[in-house]
Amino acid sequence: MKSARVASSNFAERIADPASQFHPDYLAYRNREITKRELIARLPHVALLGDSVCMDIYISSPWSTFWRVRTCRGSNWFLDTGSSPSRIRSVSTRLEEITPFVAMEYAGIGALVDHEGVRSNFFRRILGTRNFCGQITQLLRAPRFPNLILISIGHNNVDWAWRCPPDELKEPEARLNDQCQQFRQNYARELRRLLARARTEKHCLAVVVFGLINFESYFKGREAAERRRQSDRRLYPHLQTTYKYLISFHPAYRRNLIRLASMVNEELRRMVADLNRELEETENIQLRYSHALATADLSRAELLHPIDGWHASAAGHNVLAEAAFNELGPSLKFLGIK
Repeated sequence: MKSARVASSNFAERIADPASQFHPDYLAYRNREITKRELIARLPHVALLGDSVCMDIYISSPWSTFWRVRTCRGSNWFLDTGSSPSRIRSVSTRLEEITPFVAMEYAGIGALVDHEGVRSNFFRRILGTRNFCGQITQLLRAPRFPNLILISIGHNNVDWAWRCPPDELKEPEARLNDQCQQFRQNYARELRRLLARARTEKHCLAVVVFGLINFESYFKGREAAERRRQSDRRLYPHLQTTYKYLISFHPAYRRNLIRLASMVNEELRRMVADLNRELEETENIQLRYSHALATADLSRAELLHPIDGWHASAAGHNVLAEAAFNELGPSLKFLGIK
């Protein structure tokens, strides 16, 4: 799965304005002192690491899903490429009102917080999915390291009932705790790789670790979609397809999925606090945990995609975009973006 790298379409016109903070760079470009590539490299770069919660995607038949994953890009809560009329006022659209920048999108459908050496399953391999460690590696290889990194990943890791022994389905406490701790260890290890690189950079870096979405409100929306389908079978034609990929979405397992997601978010918060203690003498890095997506209200059926009732609809992406963008104030202030 290829990453997306998109510069603001009108950046040259905007930085040609003498009032722009990037006007000296524009003059250097106009005077042929730097190339266009070097000019773009001087703009703020904002990256997203994530899973399908961050993507404009829905599940249907295997081949149709494969085709969409390979061809669909840039119409989600983070990035709107403007290639077609959009119903989503994305984070990128909102941020462009403040500054021209370059968006770097690495999210992948089915992506997991994992550790290197674990082989992905057939579904993820055929889709070209990069898990968290792969996304970090790809970002570290980028010619320009970002100024701002948003991370929203882990939703596939809370499928606690997947390959669960029958006895643990009845008594899941130990399993939930083990999965939560393993998640934190894998997440922290990969995040440390990112922060180690950031320490070597001359520019400032702000990282926002978003908690998992509000599954309690999400399942209220899902239940509303299920009721609609019971009344009209033409609605949400791939609602049941969800269960092929996420066992814990079955009604019997949802309560413990909600619990695990809450536990994971608490561990993410603690992890960020621990890492910040390691960063006390590092002035060019700001690391924050955000509960913005974990408190966004997703309880309405219209916020879920009309095909699978699983992934976000355009309205759902708008809810997530607003929640995420409203959380960026401290990061933008730290970076001097205004």
